[in-house]
Amino acid sequence: MNSIFDQLLGRSGRTTMIAPEDALPGRESPVLPAPRPHTVLGTSLVGPWPEGTRVLYLAMGCFWGAEEIYWQVPGVVSTAVGYMGGVTPNPTYEEVCSARTGHTETTMIAYDPAQVSEAELLRTFWERHDPTQGYRQGNDVGTQYRSAVYWTTPEQEQAVRETAERYGEVLAAKGYDPITTEMRPAAEAGPFYYAEDYHQEYLSDAKNPHGYRCHATTGVPFPDAA
Repeated sequence: MNSIFDQLLGRSGRTTMIAPEDALPGRESPVLPAPRPHTVLGTSLVGPWPEGTRVLYLAMGCFWGAEEIYWQVPGVVSTAVGYMGGVTPNPTYEEVCSARTGHTETTMIAYDPAQVSEAELLRTFWERHDPTQGYRQGNDVGTQYRSAVYWTTPEQEQAVRETAERYGEVLAAKGYDPITTEMRPAAEAGPFYYAEDYHQEYLSDAKNPHGYRCHATTGVPFPDAA
């Protein structure tokens, strides 16, 4: 159910995807026109990053807590939060929360594959949210909270498909429903629209270290390699 907190933030709780022809029109200008450096890591939110850096996009519920998880992972160069997988160009947070843009709250992860593998990033992804809940994570209800992975390289796609299959088997054995995570190339999902500045590194010590986190995990660990 939607809480008073949800209502105050304008969260609609809509659990059906908006038809493209019914989506909000959006705007030409980004809502984050000049991103400043990462509050925690000190790196650029938009690049350029060191040669060899790869980018993966993950959605696992409220993006505040998701981003916090990943900026702590060794080998991650930068993180940012935004909106992806929808229709409306350059949406605002309020528009995304209305469920009339089709986007999901997404974390961009720029990382050095020599220091952290796709499998490691995805292990964290599967374990730190519930990928079986459809258009929700815990008490956060709505299409903007759906689980999603948008890859940018063949290596990422392979890791996504392999880890999803392995984790799905473990969850099924524990009685969970099938994984509902949206899995597709970033090029197909559409642009990553950076969220407003106050959302970036929202849970950092400089902003809201005691702010809201939603980690509706299954509690089921990802299986170790055989």
